[in-house]
Amino acid sequence: MPNYSRDRTPGATWFFTLALADRSSDLLVRHAHLLGRAFRSVRAVAPFHCLAIVVLPDHLHCLWKLPEGDVGYPRRWRQIKGAFTHSLPETLPRSRRRPLRRERTVWQRRYWEHTIRDDTDLRRHLDYIHYNPLKHGLVEAVGDWPHSSFHRYVAQGVYPADWGGRPPSSAGRYGE
Repeated sequence: MPNYSRDRTPGATWFFTLALADRSSDLLVRHAHLLGRAFRSVRAVAPFHCLAIVVLPDHLHCLWKLPEGDVGYPRRWRQIKGAFTHSLPETLPRSRRRPLRRERTVWQRRYWEHTIRDDTDLRRHLDYIHYNPLKHGLVEAVGDWPHSSFHRYVAQGVYPADWGGRPPSSAGRYGE
């Protein structure tokens, strides 16, 4: 079994991607209010600053800044995932692999994490997060997606309201 090591730079900024076990599900947007509640409950006891977030039907991307000296993002993610899972209706299917433990298979076990290196890296990841709903064909304009911090950035004057434009033409390869 591989030995995964996580960056432990105290007070750093990280980009994360978390995905549902069922990538065809819309669970995250269908129950976005429960995900928000899970974030708030964890942040109340283990503070962190969520710089940006986008919640898509089957995965989410976000940028976090932890307090100085703090490296505990794995614990926070475990708590957020657990709080969200436990708040879901009991009608969701249980894991077939772990029936004796009565676990629900909601999240993929692992997640992607990247330490932000500098301001350019931060800006690239902010753009990636906010463009993601358009990239996945969920909307025709970035501002149309409701589950995104893009709207906060527009209000702060960081992005213009029409940032991101329209998706590329579906006419064919290279616009042919």
